[in-house]
Amino acid sequence: MNILRRMHRHLDPGDSLSELIFGLIMVLTFTLGARLLEDEEAVDGDTLMIAAIGCNLAWGIIDAFLFVLGRVYERRRVATLAAYLHRAEEMPALAAIGRELENDLSAMVDDAERDRFHLALAKAARHHRRLAVRVLPADIHGAIVVFFLVLATAVPAALPFILIADGHVALRVSNALLVALLFVIGFLWGRHVGAKPWLAGFLVMLVGAALALIAIPLGG
Repeated sequence: MNILRRMHRHLDPGDSLSELIFGLIMVLTFTLGARLLEDEEAVDGDTLMIAAIGCNLAWGIIDAFLFVLGRVYERRRVATLAAYLHRAEEMPALAAIGRELENDLSAMVDDAERDRFHLALAKAARHHRRLAVRVLPADIHGAIVVFFLVLATAVPAALPFILIADGHVALRVSNALLVALLFVIGFLWGRHVGAKPWLAGFLVMLVGAALALIAIPLGG
């Protein structure tokens, strides 16, 4: 539990579940691809294991960079909006705030309350001190979590090849573990967002396997 709390200081639970699903689908493209070719050529367990780990290692680095880029982009976008509100007239400022918040919880209140809230934001923006947009330590910590989450999804694929001598059996066990983990992650994701966990688990499992099968002939 302590590990989860530390992880979610820098990464939203929904984001962490998404990274796990992404990593599982990536490694599943290797193991399912090898399973489809099994009748034509022998499966080299060591080569497959190294390739799967290498793929997720590379994508872990890429995804970590994209995480930092996304965080900085969002802060730059908010800073640009704040700068506009600082100099804008009241009506254009209120319109900009309305567009920004049109899908958030403020839509639950009536028009008068929402207008008062938007007006308070517009007034606060005029006194807001502009801060430099830069990479923060929390971004780096979150990127590290993203990297290890994606990399960790290669472990269930690799373990059967380490523990089972027969490459064909190890491959089947590896595929079964990855598909089962897709269900588990989907179940947890469904519970996190308030959906039906069992249904979410089956949907993520089926869609994840389907995406991996689509990626194989496309060179994924």
